[in-house]
Amino acid sequence: MYLVDSNVLIEAKNRYYAFDIAPGFWAWLDHAHINSLACSIAPVRDELIQGGDELADWAQSHSDFFRPIDAEATTHFGPLTQWTYTRPYTAAAVTEFLTNTADFFLVAYARAHKHTLVTHEQPRPDSRKRVLIPDACNALGVTYSNTFVMLRNAQARLDLKLSAAA
Repeated sequence: MYLVDSNVLIEAKNRYYAFDIAPGFWAWLDHAHINSLACSIAPVRDELIQGGDELADWAQSHSDFFRPIDAEATTHFGPLTQWTYTRPYTAAAVTEFLTNTADFFLVAYARAHKHTLVTHEQPRPDSRKRVLIPDACNALGVTYSNTFVMLRNAQARLDLKLSAAA
């Protein structure tokens, strides 16, 4: 199963899969969720709702797409926290990762449930000012990919429907 980061949904909404020009992407997410191919977590939903926009409305109306953090995920909090403290991140980066973002929860949840974490972030093991999802995934043995790998691997087809004016 694919576990979707907020940046995937935000970028889709803002750019190439905007609700008004690519409803097929959002319909595919519904299909993927129903067929146990994709989901996200409640902390991502919380981030999206703060946007107060069309994506916030989508997140509110698709609450079942976002799973709660469960006991299995919490078993990976310790190892993830320990790894974070062993790296040369700034104190601010550590605090941000451990307390203020959904990223920490995504990595732990993906590890617990053996999901592939879908994000636009790229690994930067030499980063000091920000803990990046791919680096945390590598540390915990979590597979990650981007939107397009997920869509291709899931054999998604976003068919074009031409309007009468076209």
